[in-house]
Amino acid sequence: MTLDAHHEHPLPPKPPPPEAVPADVAARFERLPLSRWHVTVRLIVGVVTFFEAFDQLLIAYALPQLRQEWHLGTAHSTMLLTVGSVGMLAGAVVSGRLADRYGRVRVIAACIGVSGACNLLLTLCTAPEPFMAARFVQGLAIGGEVPVAATFIAEITRSHRRGRFVLLYELVFPAGLTVGALLAAWLVPLLGWRWMFALAALPGLLCLLVRRRVPESPRWLADHGRPDEALRGMARIEAEVEKATGAPLPPPAAPRPATPHPDTAPASDSGRPPGGGQARGGGQARGGGGGAREGARAQDRDRARGGLRELMSGPYRRRTVVVGMLWFAGYFVNYGITSWLPTIYETRYHLPLSDALLYSTVTSCAGLLGCALVALTVDVVGRRRTVTGCLGLSAAALLALGLFGGDSAGHVLVWTSLAAVFFFGSNICLYLYTPELFPTRMRALGSSVGGALNRVGVISGPIVVGAVYAGGRLGAVFLSLAGVAAVGALTAGLGAEETAGRRLEDIAP
Repeated sequence: MTLDAHHEHPLPPKPPPPEAVPADVAARFERLPLSRWHVTVRLIVGVVTFFEAFDQLLIAYALPQLRQEWHLGTAHSTMLLTVGSVGMLAGAVVSGRLADRYGRVRVIAACIGVSGACNLLLTLCTAPEPFMAARFVQGLAIGGEVPVAATFIAEITRSHRRGRFVLLYELVFPAGLTVGALLAAWLVPLLGWRWMFALAALPGLLCLLVRRRVPESPRWLADHGRPDEALRGMARIEAEVEKATGAPLPPPAAPRPATPHPDTAPASDSGRPPGGGQARGGGQARGGGGGAREGARAQDRDRARGGLRELMSGPYRRRTVVVGMLWFAGYFVNYGITSWLPTIYETRYHLPLSDALLYSTVTSCAGLLGCALVALTVDVVGRRRTVTGCLGLSAAALLALGLFGGDSAGHVLVWTSLAAVFFFGSNICLYLYTPELFPTRMRALGSSVGGALNRVGVISGPIVVGAVYAGGRLGAVFLSLAGVAAVGALTAGLGAEETAGRRLEDIAP
C-alpha cells in the first residue's frame, strides 16, 4: 500500500479495471463474515416473501365460503384456485428477465406493492369474475417476487454455509403459508373472507422499506456494466459489516477466474476460454486502452448471451430441464394436496368448516418442520441427496395413504402431514439450488424459469386432483400424487449435480 508523503496516510487502493470488477466483488463477498447487516437484509426481504406466501394460500381457505356465497360448482371453484397460479406463471417468466435487466431490488419492491393493492381490490369483489381478474394480477406479483428474492439472497452470500443462510431466509415462505393457514382458520369463520384479504393488504407498504434499506446486488451491478456502482455498493456493505462486527475485515483473497468442472464449463461463442476473464485481462495487459475497449466489448457479449437462448444451450440446458422437472413435481404434489384438503375434509368426511381448516393447518405446520430440518442439514447432506430423498419419502407416504389410509379423516391427516414434511423440504431446497446453477447474467431468468415450472405444477396439481376427486376416487388422488413425486425423485437422483460449498462463479461461470 502506498503512502502520501505529506500526510503519511495510506492511500485508497487503486480500483480494479472494469473487466476485473466481477471477480473482485466475488472475492470480497467471500471474506465477509455473517453479521447483523446480512441478518437485517435477509429479514427485510424475508418479510416481503413471508407476506407473498401468506397471500398465495389465502384462496384455499376462502374457497369454502366463496362456494356458498357465489353458488360455485367444482369447475368454477377450480378456476378460482388456479387463476392466481396462472398469473404467477406469467409473473415468474417476466420477472426474471426484468430483474436481469433492471435490477433485483426494483422488481422485489414493485411486486410487493402490486400484491398489496390487489388484496384491497379483492375485498370489494361481489362476483367471481372481478375476483379472478384481481387474483390474476396479484399472481403476477407473487410469481415475480419469489424467484427474484431467492436470486438476490444467493448473490449476497459467500459459499461457506450458503445453504443454511439462504434456507433460513427461505423458511419465511412456508412460515407465511403456515401463519396464513392459522390466521385464516380463525378469521374466516369469525369475520368472513373479506377481512382476511383486507389484513393482507397492509404489507404492501413494505415496498417503501425495500427501496430505502436494501442495496442492489453488487454482483448484478458488476455484471451489468456498472463497475463504479458495484464497487461503491460493495464498499458500503463492507463498512456495514465492519460496524456490525466491531472488527476489521480480513483481507480478500486475490480475485481468481472461475474454475468450473469440465462438464459444466460453457462453450464460448467468441473463441475465448470458458472463464473469459483471463483472456480479457490479457487483452488489457497487451493493449492498454485498446485492451480495455476489448474487455468492455467482451462484457457486452457476455451480457447479450444471458437470455433464453443460452439458458437452453450447452450445459445450462440440462440444468434448466432438470430443475424445471423438480419444480413441477414438487409443487404439483404440494398444491394438489394443500389446495383441496379443506374441501376434501368438509365434503368427503363431513367435518365442520373450522375443523376442516384446522386439519389442513396441521399439515402446513408439519411442512414447516420439514423445511427447518432441511435448512439445518442441507450443507452437510448436499442439495442432490436432499431433493432425491425428500421426494422419494413423500412418494412413499402418499402411496401408503392411497393404498391403505383413506378410510378416515384422521388417517388422511397423519399421512398427508408426513408427506408434507418431505415435499415441503424438497421444495424449499430448490429455492437455494436453482440460483446456484446459473451465472449472474441470467441467474434471475434461470430462477424464474424454475418458478414458471413451479406454477405449471401449482396449476395442474389442483386441476388433476379436482378431476380425479370429482369421480369419487380419493385413493386414486393420492396414488397419482405419489407417482409424480417418484418421478421427481428419479430425476434428482439421475440428473442433478451437487453445488454445496462451491463459489457461484465456479458453479456457473
